[in-house]
This record gives sequence, C-alpha cells and structure tokens, in this order.
Amino acid sequence: MSFETLKRNRGANINKIIQAAESANGGETKSYADDRIWKPTVDKAGNGYAVIRFLPGKDGEIPFVRYWDHGFKGPTGMWYIENSLTSIGQSDPVGELNSKLWNSGIESDKEKARAQKRRLHYVTNIYVANDPSAPHNEGKVFLYKFGKKIFDKIYDLMNPAFADEKPIDPFDMWEGADFKLKIRNVEGYRNYDKSEFTSSTQLLEGNEDQLKTIYEGMHDLTEFTNPKNYKTYDELKTKLMRVLGEEATAGAYTVKEEIQINEPVPAIEPVSAAEMDDEAQDTMSYFAKLAKED
Repeated sequence: MSFETLKRNRGANINKIIQAAESANGGETKSYADDRIWKPTVDKAGNGYAVIRFLPGKDGEIPFVRYWDHGFKGPTGMWYIENSLTSIGQSDPVGELNSKLWNSGIESDKEKARAQKRRLHYVTNIYVANDPSAPHNEGKVFLYKFGKKIFDKIYDLMNPAFADEKPIDPFDMWEGADFKLKIRNVEGYRNYDKSEFTSSTQLLEGNEDQLKTIYEGMHDLTEFTNPKNYKTYDELKTKLMRVLGEEATAGAYTVKEEIQINEPVPAIEPVSAAEMDDEAQDTMSYFAKLAKED
C-alpha cells in the first residue's frame, strides 16, 4: 500500500484493528462502563427515586436471566471479581473452596466463606418512565441489573399471597405495572424495601407504534448466560490462587493443596439460600464499602 493510499484510507480500518486486538486478548474486552445498563442515581444521603417498567422477553423467551458472581479482596491485597461458573451449571473453584471452608466446622472458616460467597444478580430490559436525577434517561430502553430483594417483589406481584389480590405480570406492556424504585441508605448499603408496584396500567397508554419501537430496541440477554463469555475453571482457579496467595492457608490446610486435588466436591455451598445468596445490597455499594476498609 502506498503512502498516498495510507493517507486516503486513514481511519477506515479501525474496526479491523479493534477486532484483531480483541482476538489477541482471547476475545475479552475490558470495559468498566456499559451505556446499555441503567443505574439509579442517589443523592448525598444515599436516597434515590425512579419509575421504571419491566419489559417482556423477545420471541417468547423468559424476560430475565440470572447469574452469580464473586467479589472479594484476598490477603495479597488483590481483588477477585469474576462471574461464577455455577451460573451455567458448572463447578466453580470459589464455590468448591467455600464448601470446604463451611464444612470444616471452624467459625473463622465460615466467616471467610461468607466474605467470599457468591452473589445473585438478575438482568432484564426496562423502560425508564421517570428519572428525576437523570432526565436524559427517560423514554429509553436499558438493561437493569438487580438482586433478590427486587426479584422477590416481582415474584410476589405475580403470585400474590391473598385471595383478594389479582396476579399481575409486571413484564406485560398492556397489563403490567410501573415500578417505583425507592432507595434508602441503611447501614451503608442501598435498601429497596420501600420500592413498590403501582396498579396495573398500559405502558404509554398502549400506543402501538411506541410500544413496537420499545420492543425492537430491547437488548439481548443471552450474553449473561452464554458459556463463551465465562472464563474456564482453570483460568478462574489460577486467578483465585493468585489472589489468595499460592500458599495462603484456609483453616487447617493450604489453598494450594486443596484446590488442586481431584476429589469431587459440590460446586454450590451447602448452606441456606437466604444466607449465601441474599442480595440485600447493590453491587457498587458493596464494593464501595469494602474499599473504605483499605
């Protein structure tokens, strides 16, 4: 290619370069900001408010996906922030380690398991109806990640406990309900207990053209549970060893020795779902609180 051609085509190959760079990194891209994901804004006191609408699944799919991750800092000062392979039905090295710690019968080991527990997340598409702190988000479709507390409110709306309450599908555009997200700061964590659904109503008064635009603008959810987007067991084990320290002790044994054994170990921690998977706090506030302990 001549210099003149180089000059004339400058910038034209940027996509090829990006693809090549991603391939060199094993297809992994490093991005800490995803403009597809909506995050509620809170004030200095930790309070926030917004009105959103959960959207249906595409092509008859379930309108949400769930996955687990781990986020903790090891004795080396390094962080382990990775999705758990249990999300896709596979054994996960942190889950295996936590099982051993919990079953050791030593309280300090149980504390370590709690600190390293997997955290449950749900992801769905939403329409932002009212976002006072960020009005530029209103009228747009986003992905929204949330935890068990909000999911329980969704489930309760679909499965009311009392005979005089009519089940409502919050993901339905015509017969669903708006969700008033009310955030408070409780002991340093985001609390969603006061959040609530309104009565059943049509989204955008049932305007077919607007609803069709929203539907066509929804994001694909399958990436969150696609095995191709997860690191392998060996990759996660290597990182776990590095974060904990190759000879870091875990109770009466060394992590190095225990992680490398080939004995079958249950991948899911043998404790109650309420204790190990309850996601009362927002992910970012969780990391923010841990960072203050540095």
